[in-house]
Amino acid sequence: MISVIIPNYNTKELLGKCLDSLRSQTYRQIEIIVVDNASCDGSIEMLESLYPEVKLVKNTTNLLFCKAENQGIEASKGDFILCLNTDCVLDKDYLTEALRSIDKDAKIGMVSGKILREDKKTIDSTGQFLGRSRKAIERGYEKKDRGQYETPGYIFGVPGACAFFRKSMLNDIRDEFGYFDERFGMYYEDLDLCWRAQKRRWKAYYTPKAIAYHGRAGSALTLHRDKKRFIFPYLSGDLKKRYIMNRYRCMKKNDSFWSILINLPFIIGYDSLLWGYMLFSALSYDKKA
Repeated sequence: MISVIIPNYNTKELLGKCLDSLRSQTYRQIEIIVVDNASCDGSIEMLESLYPEVKLVKNTTNLLFCKAENQGIEASKGDFILCLNTDCVLDKDYLTEALRSIDKDAKIGMVSGKILREDKKTIDSTGQFLGRSRKAIERGYEKKDRGQYETPGYIFGVPGACAFFRKSMLNDIRDEFGYFDERFGMYYEDLDLCWRAQKRRWKAYYTPKAIAYHGRAGSALTLHRDKKRFIFPYLSGDLKKRYIMNRYRCMKKNDSFWSILINLPFIIGYDSLLWGYMLFSALSYDKKA
């Protein structure tokens, strides 16, 4: 069985489209678990009336992404887990192809498909890699899909928006803070999980035959939702702080002293960009006040 875990917070319209794509899957041995973080937009009523097959976990407050994912994984019965954002829609063969790829090697614990944007022409990710700046690099990000990533193969990790896992791998890498580190809440949590898996000698694999469509940041952006090349400037002040804090937490938890030292110029360069945006945001707020 494949257990699909979907955290939801006030994304009723997106959630319905996501669930419809799961109903259309050619692979049928699935259970769907929606973990709702106290939505007030009618999401729960929609699930109860239109999607009775969904197992619903109701939280009374917004526990953020990582806690919701962990709740879903703990409630799951499947040997494989698909962690799925509500702003993702799957091609009908996604689960079939993901399962076929993970069966190639017992040490493959993670699979990513070809994730496109909603226009079905622009690449969102063809696998996650660790950049020298110690940020996650989504291969092919914002490039036009011309068939340049049609070769399957090993990658560093999988993007959290549509991440297919072997349950035994998740159990192996789980630490005191959960499968997904609940201190992160959101941001960098997928890189942290994949980095931990790599350190435990699990492998990640990319297959272009598993196709998904991702809206990206469907519920996180506060403004300018059409400008998503670098979303950091458009996040709220609290989310900016969380993003930076989690970046440092991820490096401290997973990286080595010598690796940080070797990559320090790239780390400083990216940090300068982030802190520059933070300073600009603070000055802009002071002027408005």
